[in-house]
Amino acid sequence: MKSLSLIFCFLLNSFYTCNVVYSDAPENWQFGFQDPATPIMEGIINLHHDLMFFICIISTFVTWMLFRTLWYFNYKQNFVPSTLTHGTLIEMVWTITPAFILLVIAVPSFSLLYAMDEVISPAITIKTLGHQWYWSYEYSDYINNEGDFIEFDSYMIPEEDLELGQLRLLEVDNRMVVPLNTHIRVIVSAADVLHSWAIPSLGIKCDAIPGRLNQTSLFIKREGLYYGQCSEICGINHGFMPIVVEAVSLKNYIAWISNKINE
Repeated sequence: MKSLSLIFCFLLNSFYTCNVVYSDAPENWQFGFQDPATPIMEGIINLHHDLMFFICIISTFVTWMLFRTLWYFNYKQNFVPSTLTHGTLIEMVWTITPAFILLVIAVPSFSLLYAMDEVISPAITIKTLGHQWYWSYEYSDYINNEGDFIEFDSYMIPEEDLELGQLRLLEVDNRMVVPLNTHIRVIVSAADVLHSWAIPSLGIKCDAIPGRLNQTSLFIKREGLYYGQCSEICGINHGFMPIVVEAVSLKNYIAWISNKINE
């Protein structure tokens, strides 16, 4: 009886804590998405789930038709092959039906694509520059006591320097800190070769191209640490230039940026 009570308490605790524990970093044997932290990522996951409905129905129907055809039109049951060349009705059905399905898929996907490209008047602009093999950030809306923009480099922390609880190959010495519920514009470029600034939980993957400025927008809805990596092969240490975005409350962000200004 005591063991049953412990099991029940464990399941109850898991149920109540599942809403506050988020997956913002990759896990071993993970096949699904990380938990969304932006409206864009929520839209991507919802679109994926909606498409899976159509994919399952189409896959089931095609598989059923394939086995049905093999069963009824095999050599033993049809020694003399059919001379039928075409059927107008069925050809119309298998042309119009896929076109209708593609139309149903296209409408929400186009809405999501336009939303991803939309940059609402940002409160903060951050410039991200990819290097071999680290990232640098510049907060263009703030100037320190020396009259320069606030900027810093972000390097991966070596494995031997990691503290308890930090993630191997994902922790950095300087995180990109942003406030919650704020429209942020991120301008992405590169100093040497092609890079890609990607954070799965935020629904962002933006190419960093030398001599070109790409931009994306952020609107993070909850506090947390969001991990990403360079997603464009950029050389021997491509796998050692992680990205960490830390979302904090506006009060903590003001304290952080004030400290950067006074450094």
